[in-house]
Amino acid sequence: MDKVVASAAQAVTDVHDGASLAVGGFGLSGVPNTLIQAVHDIGVGGLGVVSNNCGAMDSGLSVLLSAGRIARVTGSYIGANKEFARQYLAGELEVELIPQGTLAERLRAGGCGIPAFFTPAGVGTQVADGGLPWRYDGAGGVAVASPRKETREFDGAEYVLERGITTDFALVRAARGDRHGNLVFNKSSRNFNPPAAMAGRITIAEVEELVEPGEIDPDQVHLPGIFVQRVVALTRPQAVDKKIEKRTTRKVSA
Repeated sequence: MDKVVASAAQAVTDVHDGASLAVGGFGLSGVPNTLIQAVHDIGVGGLGVVSNNCGAMDSGLSVLLSAGRIARVTGSYIGANKEFARQYLAGELEVELIPQGTLAERLRAGGCGIPAFFTPAGVGTQVADGGLPWRYDGAGGVAVASPRKETREFDGAEYVLERGITTDFALVRAARGDRHGNLVFNKSSRNFNPPAAMAGRITIAEVEELVEPGEIDPDQVHLPGIFVQRVVALTRPQAVDKKIEKRTTRKVSA
């Protein structure tokens, strides 16, 4: 039951070329930076990434993206990541953009063994009708477009069928975790880390604070340890290294 491994490098040693990764985080909050860097360091490429966004400010998944290690991204938000936009428009990167809530539910569904579900999000748009550019040809044309999805009417309203997502690995970051893999997330880092963890066949969690089994109140557990296979305890410098995407200050009156 002790799932703690000695280092991030040891935890990701079996991540292979072409592997699919579900990666937690919301903006810069709750991003498993240490595990991402460890994946970068082993030199694998051709990765398929499922995450809300693909990193920012040269951190998070931007480390892998800038190194040309990512082949496909399933996500909801490009944001201000100029390298992401450049690779996408140049035809170097395949991108499946889907509604944010749908992404969260596709991950959760995959983790729960639910193959597909119907949702109203995207009905009447290219999300359902198809034609969204997944990959450009580098000359302004579309090389690969999204397919049309099945729709069905329930109680007079139309819904679109979305598939659950499972991945080879999941990388997540938690505020607290015990040796059994039970995890607690802090505020907005709870948005995508739990469903990402559920979707991975092998889930690796980096934790800011490692505690012994029983120290986390069962009612406070956000993700049960059954979804987690490996736990990495962060060092103090790693745990406190948290970036701010947009720093806002105000003048202090005299």
